[in-house]
Amino acid sequence: MKSPWIVLLLLFVTAGCAKAPKTVITPTPGAAGRQVETMFRQVVTRTNSLRFLLSLPAEYGVDPAKRWPMVLFLHGAGERGTDLKKVAVHGPPKLVQQGRSFPFILVSPQCPENQVWDTEVLMALVDTLQGELQVDPSRTYATGLSMGGYGTWALASRYPDRFAAVAPVCGGGERIRALLPNQREALKTLGVWAFHGGKDNVVALSESERMVDAFKRAGVTDIQLTVYPEAGHDSWTEAFNTAGLYDWLLKHHR
Repeated sequence: MKSPWIVLLLLFVTAGCAKAPKTVITPTPGAAGRQVETMFRQVVTRTNSLRFLLSLPAEYGVDPAKRWPMVLFLHGAGERGTDLKKVAVHGPPKLVQQGRSFPFILVSPQCPENQVWDTEVLMALVDTLQGELQVDPSRTYATGLSMGGYGTWALASRYPDRFAAVAPVCGGGERIRALLPNQREALKTLGVWAFHGGKDNVVALSESERMVDAFKRAGVTDIQLTVYPEAGHDSWTEAFNTAGLYDWLLKHHR
């Protein structure tokens, strides 16, 4: 069976470089559905590195003019490190590994050991992929579980104008920071669907409830929280198999 993944290594270099970022993401014709390796560079504010899995729709590249939705998936703390296979043990990348086909580009980075998700680095990744792949920037989405749920809330809090919808699972976060006028306006049309287990003893349900309340107060109207009463911390299995979740994401446009 062919691997559904294109495996990419993302190298970040220091921002002191005066040259513009140089990227060499070059998916070959027919790359969707099989695994290749490539490398590219991106300048950000500090030295960091990410490796990630990339899954392309089966018809990606057939029409060079077609732009595809993109979903950014953030794993939990247990999948950090250098073993890229761990990224596919939960969530959408697991479903792809099991043979599910999605009508969107799925990018699943791996957080380095002993770190947490850095929104600035993640946005550098999003920017690069939007520039190098056939991505529709108006249909970019984020989702994640546990530590990745926190990362998803953080992206929605800091960059609401860059995402059409988000789906944080068993996460939480900080208060929404001061935003620019365009970001405050973007919050009003941001789609938010949060998930949590009623018996979660790792991240309390109140974390999702608090974030949902904060986003409502910030002006978000398209927002909902699904609670699985008997689920513990693993609410993601049910969440990412929820009927309609992916259609709900894709109906949103920025």
